[in-house]
Formats: sequence, C-alpha cells, structure tokens
Amino acid sequence: MAICPVGHDSADEEYCDVCGALLAGTPAPAAPAPVPGQLDDCPDCGTSRGGRFCESCGYDFVLGGGNRGTPQSTPSTPSGPASAWVAVIASDRDHYEAMIAQGGPDAARVTFPPYCPERRVPLVGPEVRIGRRSQSRALVPEIDLAGPPEDPGVSHLHAVLLAQADRTWQLVDPGSANGTLLNGKAVEHNALLPLADGDRIHVGAWTSITVRKG
Repeated sequence: MAICPVGHDSADEEYCDVCGALLAGTPAPAAPAPVPGQLDDCPDCGTSRGGRFCESCGYDFVLGGGNRGTPQSTPSTPSGPASAWVAVIASDRDHYEAMIAQGGPDAARVTFPPYCPERRVPLVGPEVRIGRRSQSRALVPEIDLAGPPEDPGVSHLHAVLLAQADRTWQLVDPGSANGTLLNGKAVEHNALLPLADGDRIHVGAWTSITVRKG
C-alpha cells in the first residue's frame, strides 16, 4: 500500500487513487484535503468536488484545466458553431419593385414600408429560422419578420439557416409560398446551399437578409 504526499493510503503506486497526487518521480503540488460538506464546485461545469479531478469534465483542482488522463468528449457538431456570424435585416426597394412587377393577386395592396430600421440578429445554435411568428402554431422564428413593419410575403416558416460542423452556415427553403432568392437566384425547395460572408437572401415582398462573418 503506497502513501501519497498528502497522507492518503493508495492501492495505485503511481497516482493516489484518493486525490490523484503523483507518487513516483517529482511530486505534483499537493491537493488540499477536501472538507466534508465544504467541497468546492468545479469552475468549468459546476459539479461538486469529490477528489482532485472533476468526475464530470476531468478538471484538475490542483493544476487547473482538464485532466490529461481523462479523455474529453468532443461533440461532432458544436452547439454554436457560427457565433461570430450575424444576419443583417433591412428593406430592399429594388427587390420590392421586382416582386411587384411580377404581379399577383395581392400586389396592388402591398406597399413598401416608409420606415424599416436595420436589425442585426446573431447566428447561434443549431438552426436559425426565418419567418413570421404564429401563436396558433406556437412558432417564434429567430428572425421574425412579423414586424412592425410586417412583410406580408413571408411564410410563417419561410427558410432556415443550418449550422455546420466547420462553423459555416447553409440555407434551406422548406417550401415557402413565395420562394427565396440567394444572391438573386431562386432557391429550390429543400435544397441545401452553403453561405459565404456577404451573401444576400431575399424573402417576401421587400426583405433583404445579408449574412456577415465577424
């Protein structure tokens, strides 16, 4: 039975199986003995301390940081892969005039908004939905174009921006009524299209969404 620098009896002759202190070679800084009922929480994940290393994330309470002896899991797709990206939402007079020129039963009743302040929405999470909120459908898209001013040509779920593992974004139109344009070209329904810094998405009667990488 080995004894660690802190005084614990350890069945492991290399590292203390109580506090994790190094038993052979140059000893690591000794871990303070935990006081029952007064254990520190892990600064990384908040789990209560039960020894030198956090049982949830492997944090080393003596040296700080992750325990190199404990494999750290890496998610295949990050929860916020494109947190530096932002969607810039504005009204586009040229797009409005092009849409009205195509005619349609409601074209005469759709007017260009006299005031539409530019908005910026950070692109975070696995997906960012573009549309108009609906209480009956319990739908509140991250890019909500219900206004004011409301773009009447936007479907409740018009398009979706999907985060990718390489920290980029893709655009998909799941089947909007009036379609989606990417850099002036029509987007096929359910087709995944990669987005680049500065790409412009047009939806509805006059809405322009420019994606920017910070």
